[in-house]
Amino acid sequence: MHGKRRANFGFGATMEARLASRCQDLVMLELHEISDRLELIDLMVRYAHCVDTRDWQGFRELFAPDARIDYTAMGGVAGGVDEVADWLEATLAAFPAFQHLVSNPMLHIDGDTATGRTMCFNPMAVNAASPGDHNVFFCGLWYVDTFVRTERGWRIASRTEDKSFTYNMSGAFR
Repeated sequence: MHGKRRANFGFGATMEARLASRCQDLVMLELHEISDRLELIDLMVRYAHCVDTRDWQGFRELFAPDARIDYTAMGGVAGGVDEVADWLEATLAAFPAFQHLVSNPMLHIDGDTATGRTMCFNPMAVNAASPGDHNVFFCGLWYVDTFVRTERGWRIASRTEDKSFTYNMSGAFR
């Protein structure tokens, strides 16, 4: 089975077909494929860490210079890296706490480019009426990404949010 290439798991097919195909075509990965997957997963974890620690310079460094980001599915903005980073910094200042928990990445790597669909669970705290109290709402989404390998390693070339659900979100945030 060494050397057998993985099927193309492009994101145009239905999820059921991709999952069925992936479950039937499990093969041993080559060392470079393992390395690429780990690097891409690390990139997604660094993204979550930068947002959750409000490291906006670190956030900018995760993207290709001409990257496009579209957060409109969850009520955000779309634009270039600097525009979106500035929007995140201003918007998230109103939230005392939040986390971006990323998991279940479905990756397709093709040389120096890749695509991915990664789950994100995002609890967010908002200040309640009583000082020190917080109300928490939850967002469930997927990041749909394209990646590019650069001289500095893998970078996000485009990111779009695909909304799954919100829970306990007040009308002010819908």
